[in-house]
Amino acid sequence: MDVVTLPGRTDYRAGWDLQRRTHASVRDGATGVTYLLEHDSVYTAGRRTRRDEYPTDGTDVVDVDRGGKITWHGPGQLVAYPIVALRSPVDVVRYVRTLESAVMAVCTTLGLETVRVEGRSGVWFAADDGTPDGSDAETPRRERKVCAIGARVARGVTMHGLALNCDADLTAFDAIVPCGIDDADVTSLSAEAGRPVTVDEIRPLLASALVEHLSPLVTELTATQQDIRPAPAGTAVG
Repeated sequence: MDVVTLPGRTDYRAGWDLQRRTHASVRDGATGVTYLLEHDSVYTAGRRTRRDEYPTDGTDVVDVDRGGKITWHGPGQLVAYPIVALRSPVDVVRYVRTLESAVMAVCTTLGLETVRVEGRSGVWFAADDGTPDGSDAETPRRERKVCAIGARVARGVTMHGLALNCDADLTAFDAIVPCGIDDADVTSLSAEAGRPVTVDEIRPLLASALVEHLSPLVTELTATQQDIRPAPAGTAVG
């Protein structure tokens, strides 16, 4: 599995086109690849999104063919799109749990304890009674998602993936019901660590964790890293 970093910020539709083209190549026998990138600010809605979960202010939303509901992508969030051929028999639940495990390993490296929430995908912080900066004022906090996961598997090859909030502006989530969940919150690595945790810091950690954790699931294991330039917004890439 190759790990490819797209520098700068990638228009969502251009990145989606890149995914589709790569998916076709992997189906035809090409080596699997994981793209690591940041998107320009955008809302995307998975197939389970209800109309009442869309923004009400006319904000553009891209409807996509992944699982899950509506979410936000943008600066300060590290997105990973593994496009890999899964070993037979294909186990989609195991694949999603593996993505979660890779992110949880990264969080452990930062000294952060994450959890899974039964019935919900993604990586979470448990509800607690305190604040991350250790101040005297204790403010109860609900369960908080730091990484959303929305995947699609077609003909044994994966698409879409995960979005890990590093130092993103979380107010972008205020316009939606993130992932359709209204009884929990969204957080970032920076908010939980009490210090700036940037995409640049997390990128190599996540790349290594994905290679390690996905290795038993995919059909090829040639781990390399390289940089490519994204096409201008709105153009086809491949």
